[in-house]
Amino acid sequence: MDRHAAYPAISDLAARARARIPRFVWEYLDAGTGSEEARARTRAAFERVTLLPSILHGEIAPDLSVSLFGQKMPLPFGIAPVGMSGLIWPDAERHLARASQDIDVPYTLSTVASQTPEVTGPLAGPHKWFQMYPPRDPEIRTDMLNRARAAGFGVLVITLDVPVASRRERQLRSGLTQPPRLTPRLMAQVAMRPAWAAGMARTGMPRMRMIDDYAPDTKGLPSNAHAGYMLRTSPDESYLKWLRDAWHGPLVVKGVLDPTDVSRLERLGADAIWISNHGGRQFDAAPAPITQLPAFRDATDLPLILDGGMSGGLDMLRGFALGADFVMLGRAWHYALAALGPEGPAHLAEILRRDLVANMGQMGITSPSAARGNLASPALAGGSVYPSG
Repeated sequence: MDRHAAYPAISDLAARARARIPRFVWEYLDAGTGSEEARARTRAAFERVTLLPSILHGEIAPDLSVSLFGQKMPLPFGIAPVGMSGLIWPDAERHLARASQDIDVPYTLSTVASQTPEVTGPLAGPHKWFQMYPPRDPEIRTDMLNRARAAGFGVLVITLDVPVASRRERQLRSGLTQPPRLTPRLMAQVAMRPAWAAGMARTGMPRMRMIDDYAPDTKGLPSNAHAGYMLRTSPDESYLKWLRDAWHGPLVVKGVLDPTDVSRLERLGADAIWISNHGGRQFDAAPAPITQLPAFRDATDLPLILDGGMSGGLDMLRGFALGADFVMLGRAWHYALAALGPEGPAHLAEILRRDLVANMGQMGITSPSAARGNLASPALAGGSVYPSG
């Protein structure tokens, strides 16, 4: 079967994934919070960014490589952290770590993953990032950093946009708990998804392995208020300064949407800013990340990482045009895994590569960074305010 004929886009992978995983798992992966206005707003914002095609360039040989933190990467995108990936597809963290090695893209392991740094680190490629939800206890946070460092993770990503648990109503209605408990209602859904069920029979139902090492044994918690929340705090400036002093490597601050925070983050030692609304899962009134990019780009020379709502390489170019240096995808890698199993991530990477090359050819550019400012609507460039509505 020609996979690029059958599944040429992320939307095709998402449709197949939905047909292969139980409904409660789909709700866990796909749900936002509230009435999901943030998700819709994020998607719509991309569609409003138009780029200028260009002519008379002759044949173009695009170079998709970028440099970040002193390392050259062949592709301008990576794998964002997703908690409990192993629920979405059996052994997902290991599959994604191996894929990051094969594709040579960054792999970001979540604190609330269903595998530990010690398991995924040896499998992942050279660009290993560890995402931390900020533990309250200094001994726990120190131990987490030491474990991540010892497992080869060189970049620390601190997530700041989860000061409290979000609602995620769709997820709550699904009946999913943490750790997962298969009630008769959920078992009926599992019975309809034999590939997922067979994989879980081999690997066992996932748990938050790293959290298990620190949190008391809790059962039956709602999936949006799991044991990991018992360990977290809402950090302040002194917390970020402590992390900067404790971590001897690049520090990425994730979950920032207000450009006025840039000066504080620079002063506190951030090496990059990850502009994100947490996939629309935290605050339904949050703006679309891409709408914030121009103001961030005006405010700082730090690398800017963008995530949220991208449907392919064209959306990445829209982000690069408005000031992003690198992009991350989360749900898309899990759509790919659930759709095609371990071969899915490589297929997704090829979808994205082909889409980037095709659209860069239309724009007459040879690198992602050359998209900067290449907008059909000049008012969106520079220090302008991205239009609302």
